[in-house]
Amino acid sequence: MRAVAWHGKRDVRVDNVPEPTIRRPTDIIVKITTTGLCGSDLHLYEVLGAFLDEGDVLGHEPMGIVEEVGGEVAALSPGDRVVIPFNISCGTCFMCNQGLHSQCETTQVREQGMGASLFGYTKLYGQVPGGQAEYLWVPFGNTLPIKVPHGPPDERFVYLSDVLPTAWQAVQYADIPPGGSVAVIGLGPIGDMSARIAMHQGAGQVIGVDLVPERLERARAQKIEALDLAEHKDDLADVIREMTDGRGPDAVIDAVGMEAHGSPGPKLAQQATGLLPDAVAGKFMQKAGVDRLAALYLAIDIGAAAAAPYRWSVSTAG
Repeated sequence: MRAVAWHGKRDVRVDNVPEPTIRRPTDIIVKITTTGLCGSDLHLYEVLGAFLDEGDVLGHEPMGIVEEVGGEVAALSPGDRVVIPFNISCGTCFMCNQGLHSQCETTQVREQGMGASLFGYTKLYGQVPGGQAEYLWVPFGNTLPIKVPHGPPDERFVYLSDVLPTAWQAVQYADIPPGGSVAVIGLGPIGDMSARIAMHQGAGQVIGVDLVPERLERARAQKIEALDLAEHKDDLADVIREMTDGRGPDAVIDAVGMEAHGSPGPKLAQQATGLLPDAVAGKFMQKAGVDRLAALYLAIDIGAAAAAPYRWSVSTAG
């Protein structure tokens, strides 16, 4: 089958790879009809090569049609339409029963000190082949896939794989009071959806920040108060405080995450680390890794004025 495979820093190709097979009686095989490109995939393209092997299949935002089921799968049948969450969780362990699926005890990558396995996302998270492929092996066929109806286009459902739950959780963590205000830093897919969800859940004022004109216009079309960071490089926090009666917003969501613009020192360190042999680079990143956190620092600055008298929360969603 054809699949998107990693071959090195900034070197991703469509390769011919073996088709997946049923390994355990609770597995399923899904024929992929739509798969997303996540912002976190860019970390694999640029930064996290030390934790990848040549030929690793990428992708963790897929949906499709069930092609084959294991003998103990009762919840699905061939022909069913499903969305596959990026987080591989059994759904039945203690952590999953607490709603902490990212810490699934069945799939935790303990040798790396990480949480649950992820599709298509490095040795740190299990090195499981991903969903940017014609077919995908999926474990826990009775509990992991999300069955959706036939009929509407894939675009109606594919965001259930990653974008929608990530954005929804960011808003939940932000704990915006009814009628309150929130600033969303970054208006990519996660930030844009976080802003819309905040409005849907009753926020009275939603402020969005980005650099990309198309993103800003899209946000404004949704009645979000969008600010262009290029126009407010030095006074953004002050401008947002003025928009919120001088106090700052009730909550701030950082939807930029890793590799933010405006962090030249960490960027240089990451680029230098990329020149090291993988064995050395991997150890270095695990023990002394740095990230580009300009957006997070900005979020803290924006919310600092409201920290004492108001609820303040920074939710990293990138």
